[in-house]
Amino acid sequence: MGIKPAIENRGREAPLKKQRNGFVMKLSRRKMELMLVDIAVIICVYYMTNLVKVLRLHSIVLNGEINLARMLALVVTIMAGRIVFGVYRNIWRYANIQTYLTIMVSDFVSNVLLMLLGRVWFAVNLGIGVHLIVAMAILLVTLLSRYCYQLLYAYRNRNADKNIEGNAFSQLYKVEVAIVGAGNVGATLSDEFFRNPRSRYEPVCFIDTDPEKVGQTVNGVPVYPEDDSTANLLKRMKVREIIIALPDLTVERKQKLYERYQDTGCAVKLYDYPSGTEEKSTAKRALRDFRIEDLLFRDTIQVENSQTMAFYGGKTVLVTGGGGSIGSELCRQIAALHPKKLAILDIYENNAYDVQQELIRKYGDKLNLEVIIASVRDVDRLDQIFRDLRPQIVFHAAAHKHVPLMEHSGVEALKNNVLGTYNVAEMAEKYGVEKFLLISTDKAVNPTNVMGASKRLCEMVIQCREDSKTEFTAVRFGNVLGSNGSVIPLFKRQIEAGGPVTLTDKRIIRYFMTIPEAVQLVMLTCAMAHNGELYVLDMGKPVKILSLAENMIRLSGYTPYKDIDIVEVGLRPGEKLYEELLMKTEELDKTDNDMIFIERDKKLTRAEVDHKLDLVREAINTESQSAVLDVIRKTVPTFRDPEEVNRQAAQAEEVRQVAAANG
Repeated sequence: MGIKPAIENRGREAPLKKQRNGFVMKLSRRKMELMLVDIAVIICVYYMTNLVKVLRLHSIVLNGEINLARMLALVVTIMAGRIVFGVYRNIWRYANIQTYLTIMVSDFVSNVLLMLLGRVWFAVNLGIGVHLIVAMAILLVTLLSRYCYQLLYAYRNRNADKNIEGNAFSQLYKVEVAIVGAGNVGATLSDEFFRNPRSRYEPVCFIDTDPEKVGQTVNGVPVYPEDDSTANLLKRMKVREIIIALPDLTVERKQKLYERYQDTGCAVKLYDYPSGTEEKSTAKRALRDFRIEDLLFRDTIQVENSQTMAFYGGKTVLVTGGGGSIGSELCRQIAALHPKKLAILDIYENNAYDVQQELIRKYGDKLNLEVIIASVRDVDRLDQIFRDLRPQIVFHAAAHKHVPLMEHSGVEALKNNVLGTYNVAEMAEKYGVEKFLLISTDKAVNPTNVMGASKRLCEMVIQCREDSKTEFTAVRFGNVLGSNGSVIPLFKRQIEAGGPVTLTDKRIIRYFMTIPEAVQLVMLTCAMAHNGELYVLDMGKPVKILSLAENMIRLSGYTPYKDIDIVEVGLRPGEKLYEELLMKTEELDKTDNDMIFIERDKKLTRAEVDHKLDLVREAINTESQSAVLDVIRKTVPTFRDPEEVNRQAAQAEEVRQVAAANG
């Protein structure tokens, strides 16, 4: 039995060994061919130098034995130097300045050693004058031969499809591109396109702001100025893609370039570092499409995770709503910080199962993971869960968040959001949870809908517990890209279906952040938070939804209003024309992190909040939507009528400024 596996292994290894040997033989043959060429160059240059009598050293020509000895010494020394310096390990069709310098250095060292050898062995002493000319001639011919090979290879690649010119395949295969940036980054990219025989990209022009480069050529490709005339020219040319290849591309510059070229009919791409790359010195640029998050035109948030790693490592963490958009990302990031145990609580088993399987595939037995199917409305079930689990940190992300649906299901919003939060908070306090964080929303700011008002009540439930041993806190932020039920997936589906893309109102503006960014800040907030505080995340500049829809259509390769129309369908019940600014600095206190602020809000006592909750329970018992609206007006003083808010918003200078900034 012990022999059989060994035989099987040898059987499997045999073809691999054969393939490996064939590869080595192929490589050796190429090396040998190149080495033979170099030897021939050395011999020819040496004898040609003597033949033309450049230095009139007749003795070298007449004395055959000395002549042969010196020639052999030259061949052996130079070839040995090139082998030692790894000259023959290079793939010469991809050679760069460093590769050529390797030859120069190896030949310099070899010739110095040969000169020193000639001092003690006369038979190989060429004399300094002759030696210098012979060495320089050999080096020059070698470099020229390599460069000619590169030129021939590049020419062959650029004209590889000439024999099928006019063929439909040829037209489809080659993609003519314009490269923005005629510096090192752009030149490197074009080199890669020209040298790679499988590349389907063919640069036809560069675009640059440097007047010294405009009118010149890079790799035989003309450089045009970066202005409107060039943008108009691209519309008439056969250019299909525009690639931005600039070092240290700022957000403002990226936005300006995108806006300049988005209407040319060309796909706009980036030659950039991978997303999330922190150490760019060791990273490699890659060609990629513009992504939805690029359309926010702001710097990606990078949070120092040493504080969060120390805080979450070795602790038991419970995430309610762990199968949702925010909850699932919380689970992903917490799992990476080596918790003692991670528990996912969700009422929807399919969502929870998907997250569970994802984490098992990634971490396996290294992660102590538990999935709990339960409702935050069920007090007895929650009591059992907290008693058995004994979590140290709780993230409460479970909530109904769909604004229009909750306008018609207000009772459910109050049950799940308000009473659900109260139930989880009570259990956290009862079983000595160290920290409890509520995921809130910008819709809780002067709410105009049931969902926003219910989340404001949730904040009150948390804020009134500042005397608790459990540190309760809440974090308020805006929309996240790609979350379930958000506008981004809706637009994607509509574009894939051929349109139209529907907007409730073309004037709507919203705050956006990517889900990973929001969760990073939420986790950092939990680590630094103090009891009863309400935190606000800086969402950056608001985005006009119309501009977002237009850009998403362009990213998909279509032209807005021509290929895919955009239709206004009217505001939905309870919907604001704009979510109010989160960052009113006069109402916020700063923290150690520039992206996290503390809301200056008057905190209620437990008795006041308990009274509000009694009113909420009475409204729930009526199962009446009108009773829900009545209790919201009584318990949430900042609740406002949406029609009135939107009338004021339409006249606001804030909306006009954002509309102008977004075109």
